[in-house]
Amino acid sequence: MKKYPKIGIRPTIDGRQGGVRESLEEKTMNLAKAVAELISDNLKNGDGSPVECVIADSTIGRVAESAACAEKFEREGVGATITVTSCWCYGAETMDMNPYYPKAVWGFNGTERPGAVYLAAVLAGHAQKGLPAFGIYGHDVQDLDDNSIPADVAEKILRFARAAQAVATMRGKSYLSMGSVSMGIAGSIVNPDFFQEYLGMRNESVDLTEIIRRMTEGIYDKEEFAKAMAWTEKHCKKNEGKDFNIPEKTKTREQKEDDWEFIVKMTIIMRDLMQGNPKLKEMGFKEEALGHNAIAAGFQGQRQWTDFYPNGDYSEALLNTSFDWNGIREAYVVATENDACNGVAMLFGHLLTNRAQIFSDVRTYWSPEAVKRVTGKELTGLAANGIIHLINSGATTLDGTGQQTDAEGNPVMKPYWEIGEEEVEKCLEATTWYPANRDYFRGGGFSSNFLSKGGMPVTMMRLNLIKGLGPVLQIAEGWTVEIDPEIHKLLNERTDRTWPTTWFVPRLCDKPAFRDVYSVMNNWGANHGAISYGHIGQDLITMASMLRIPVCMHNVEDDKIFRPAAWNAFGMDKEGADYRACATYGPIYK
Repeated sequence: MKKYPKIGIRPTIDGRQGGVRESLEEKTMNLAKAVAELISDNLKNGDGSPVECVIADSTIGRVAESAACAEKFEREGVGATITVTSCWCYGAETMDMNPYYPKAVWGFNGTERPGAVYLAAVLAGHAQKGLPAFGIYGHDVQDLDDNSIPADVAEKILRFARAAQAVATMRGKSYLSMGSVSMGIAGSIVNPDFFQEYLGMRNESVDLTEIIRRMTEGIYDKEEFAKAMAWTEKHCKKNEGKDFNIPEKTKTREQKEDDWEFIVKMTIIMRDLMQGNPKLKEMGFKEEALGHNAIAAGFQGQRQWTDFYPNGDYSEALLNTSFDWNGIREAYVVATENDACNGVAMLFGHLLTNRAQIFSDVRTYWSPEAVKRVTGKELTGLAANGIIHLINSGATTLDGTGQQTDAEGNPVMKPYWEIGEEEVEKCLEATTWYPANRDYFRGGGFSSNFLSKGGMPVTMMRLNLIKGLGPVLQIAEGWTVEIDPEIHKLLNERTDRTWPTTWFVPRLCDKPAFRDVYSVMNNWGANHGAISYGHIGQDLITMASMLRIPVCMHNVEDDKIFRPAAWNAFGMDKEGADYRACATYGPIYK
């Protein structure tokens, strides 16, 4: 589970011995080393370790050296490649032919040797052979003895590497469905062909009775459960909120205590189902100890489970958060209502940023006029043109409170290795755990409630499956916003006062879906959205092109879009070219 792929660096060279090749060996290998250093110094895997690079044992001038490099990369667990050169090389002999590796080529912009000529030639070869590659060409000419990486080249190398590492990390992993379809939500009708052909993942499934079996038969770590209950008592139960259920539906104190124990056990078991647990092997449960190799999962919950058992809000919220009773750790990806389409969007965001992801209903667009009518007050600042209410049933990551801060005191959501213990305390203090609304959740349980701090740059995204077309990705960059507390109270309580809220405003532009806030809501393709900290639309577009998933809606500037060079052959309109290229090449693992 924690063996991450590596990025292979391929230094290619003019194969002509007797003076030409010899004069280029040092230069070419130094460029490869500079690229490897750039990546490892700037990019991290999900556990905080640097992304590793593997450089070919020698420069690559002829096909035999290409083959030797390919063999080394297979042994080393490479998942993507970057070819680097400062000179002319024999394109078809030196190119990366692995059909599954995302691939890029950096052709050094210099006048002494024609690196740019090789870049153009080999990109043509990639296009002709149906193996799309990203072309990287610096804006300004460099001297031959300059081995530095210009800022524009570095930006593209890192964008490619970040997306390629995410693509390679998914390959061979699983999506685990805990339960099945929730309340007829199409996103929870899990499509195994999509996972297999587009993501290189397999699908695993367990019936929710497996959770009850493990509870009943004691197939969980009892010591961890005691530790988890003590932590929950200290940090969550003390923040238990008012029970807003009518008297006939209000549980007794004893029943609520039972619910707390139930949902803590459920959290441990759901995690064990995803990743396994060596402690279970020590207890004699060898099969259960293995887990399902799941890099993401979904929990059905509604309605069969929640009509009878406590809901999954606590479990989903804690698993999606960057900490629990075992300390600060990498957040898991668990989709509410087993909405696998939103789970995939969460996974994309998590792999690109190494941060926890918010799962929300894209619930309501509030126009300035509607807010004025309902509250008598006006929206101001970033919210002046209207707001989108992101709210779900209490399963949102606690990182979404915005209680983590940067050096200037601004609210952020951090990679887990940057989070401090005091920030954990603040996230927990900002969260109230209300007894679940038993009109929705007959079995009870507890739902988290908080209000996200405003001012965080975020990206909302969603993957949708379209019959006859396949998958498409939607992207909306914007910000969390704070509104007048009285406005918030009046609007929030029209939905459910026990659930967490994030007020979201997208960045508007002249694209039809982003001309106003209403248009963003009106063009959103499903009831859910995955929200990641940061404006990551550019990275998502690059990643989607690697996976052959067209982007049907985004507010990223066109000159910031980075896709394989072959996309240029499909027309000058970027959106149409993206659709045509994805349809032509088809899913990478088909």
